[in-house]
Amino acid sequence: MKRILLLVVLITAAQILKAQKIDSLFFNLYTDSLKKGSWNYINVDAKLSNGRYIPLTTEQLTIKTSAGKLEGNSLWLDWDFKPEFVTVDIELKKDPSVKKSITIWVKKKDEQLNAPVQDSLIQQINKRSKQGSTKRKRGS
Repeated sequence: MKRILLLVVLITAAQILKAQKIDSLFFNLYTDSLKKGSWNYINVDAKLSNGRYIPLTTEQLTIKTSAGKLEGNSLWLDWDFKPEFVTVDIELKKDPSVKKSITIWVKKKDEQLNAPVQDSLIQQINKRSKQGSTKRKRGS
C-alpha cells in the first residue's frame, strides 16, 4: 500500500513540475503608452510548457526599468518626467536565461491635466442644482 501511495505522489509531483516549466515571457500591457503622474501596471504573462499562460509578479520576476519608480509590477512616472520612453527588462528569477525587454512610450499629452478635479466637479453639480430649483420656483 505504501509503495502505491509513494508511486502516486511521485507521478503527481513529476506532472506538476513539468506543467509549471516556463517557456517564455510576454508583456501584456493594458495601454500602448505610460501616463505621467500615475502608477502604470506592467503586466507580464508566462507561457508554460503545457501551452497555458499565467500572470507573473516580482515574486517570480526581476524587473528593471530605465527610469521611474518601481514598486512590484507598477511603475510611477512623475508629472515632470522628460524622456519619451521607458525600457523595461524582465528576467525569470529561477532561470535568468528566460528574459525579455520592451520599450514603452510615454504619453505626450494627458487629457487628465485639463479635467476638473472632483471638488470642482461637485461644486459645478451643486451650482446647477441650485440654479435649476430657482428657475422652477419662478416659473410656477
